[in-house]
Amino acid sequence: MPVTASDATPTANYWQGALVRLRAIEPADWETFARWNLDSERGRLLDFLWPPTSDAAMRAWAEAESQRRLDNDAYRWIIETLDGAAVGAIDTHSCSPRNGTFSYGIDIAREQRRRGYARAAIHLVLRWYFDELRYQKVTVSIHADNPASIALHTALGFTREGTLRRMAYSGGRYLDIHWYGLTAEEFAASHALRPPAPHV
Repeated sequence: MPVTASDATPTANYWQGALVRLRAIEPADWETFARWNLDSERGRLLDFLWPPTSDAAMRAWAEAESQRRLDNDAYRWIIETLDGAAVGAIDTHSCSPRNGTFSYGIDIAREQRRRGYARAAIHLVLRWYFDELRYQKVTVSIHADNPASIALHTALGFTREGTLRRMAYSGGRYLDIHWYGLTAEEFAASHALRPPAPHV
């Protein structure tokens, strides 16, 4: 695949683009995740409204995550700005090397949204799975009440492939889940020689 303008950075670090860098979780990141977990609406959009988590539990989780390696092609990264500020996380899951398919979840801290960080991080992860691990398709599930994520994935070239009705429950109501997909060929065609658009 051609090198994109977003990849034309002076660093040799594959995990650094023009806007963000992806890195492994460190034990000290427990405080960042603990702070992010105080945003209850964030929890609703990601999964569900979590109960409070103790500092000790968050420390233990971050310590375990810091020791984690690539597991069946799944991984979790911290998304940080080029000056080292953590702004979110992205993790891959449901990886099937046989079928060449995978999924991911992404979360950007509320105060850091609409700066292009999510788009830039997704681009780095997709480039790795498609160009290095030989995956051929990515699929993501998005709650129907998350218009920002729907707009982001539409802008990234994803196609809405279906809706599962009433598959999530939050805030006293049942929610539909939309499924969006993108193939390696679609990614190559839509991202070749084009930098990520800002503020998406």
